[in-house]
Amino acid sequence: MFACALAEGVPDGIGLAERCLGQLDRHGAATLGFVYGTDMLAEQFEAVVDRLRRGTGIDAWVGTVGMGVMAGAHAAFQTPALAVMTAALPAGSTQLIEPAAKGLPGDLAAWSAARGGGVAVVHGDARDGDLADRLDDLSGLAGCFVAGGLGSSRVRLRHCAGGVGTGPISGVVLAPELVAAVGLTQGCSPLGTGRHLISKAEGGLIEKLDDRPALEVLQLALERLPAPERARAARRLHAALPIAGRGESDYLVRDLVGVDPANGTIAIAGEAEPGRELIFVRRDLEGATADLRRMASRIRAAAPAARAALYFSCVARGPHLFAGRDGELGILQAEIGDIPLAGLFCDGEIFDGRLYGYTGVLALLA
Repeated sequence: MFACALAEGVPDGIGLAERCLGQLDRHGAATLGFVYGTDMLAEQFEAVVDRLRRGTGIDAWVGTVGMGVMAGAHAAFQTPALAVMTAALPAGSTQLIEPAAKGLPGDLAAWSAARGGGVAVVHGDARDGDLADRLDDLSGLAGCFVAGGLGSSRVRLRHCAGGVGTGPISGVVLAPELVAAVGLTQGCSPLGTGRHLISKAEGGLIEKLDDRPALEVLQLALERLPAPERARAARRLHAALPIAGRGESDYLVRDLVGVDPANGTIAIAGEAEPGRELIFVRRDLEGATADLRRMASRIRAAAPAARAALYFSCVARGPHLFAGRDGELGILQAEIGDIPLAGLFCDGEIFDGRLYGYTGVLALLA
């Protein structure tokens, strides 16, 4: 039912598409394709999708561009590259969300309700002001679980679902029987200094944690660590907002973007609502590796018959965190097996309709 391909080494998108077509098993039964290109192909993305459409006979292609792409056990960065995966799925088991649409398809709610929900695999544009609203709309569909990633591009972002265009989101909603399991892995580990209550804040500016100056609380958290660990943590330090009722390992990591020693304040990239909890986390290889293995092993055990995978990883992961460009995928494949896989290195990851950072989102397909 599934086949994947990765091509790099030539500068033009059509040449890369031809190489992918040469790797695919074109048995004529495939009905849906996923396509991910590095952002060097953004201006050629429409031509690439058109070539794949003509070469496979698949009308429905879903995907976007990013700083890096992956297929199988290999990833590609800083070079023109293309990753594709094709799937043969039952008629009527998918619904496309086109990129230029102002809202969701009018019949999507009824389609989802008739099937008892679905899993939306979506791609979005962080620079589009309607992104959050569209994700909320999609999450509001009865029984619909939303996963995916944001494209990452140094030029105008392109994404596709059928046609190629721009817009807040695009993607495909898969009937629930097509997705065996979805998991989230964190790339940052808690400092182990406990949770803090945001006492006073406005926007991303935090004045008080636990009714004390926020910067003082941060400094005390670092001082509790051993000196060598303290130095490493300070270089890769972030704030995180735990998701209520979701356990210790589910939190939204947000960058620390500034401190003001005069006022004792800290600033994060995102909203810091008074009354919400905050923890301090650090990005580290050991914690990310252990959590990736834990997540992949857990959902593979829950879906032993899964036959393919989609993976969305933060651009700060991959070779920036793991060993070599294929290091992250090697860890992942050791847990889920050698099955067709395609994916993207993202500017933000989507899990259960929320935007995450420094994470990986894995979907196993039945």
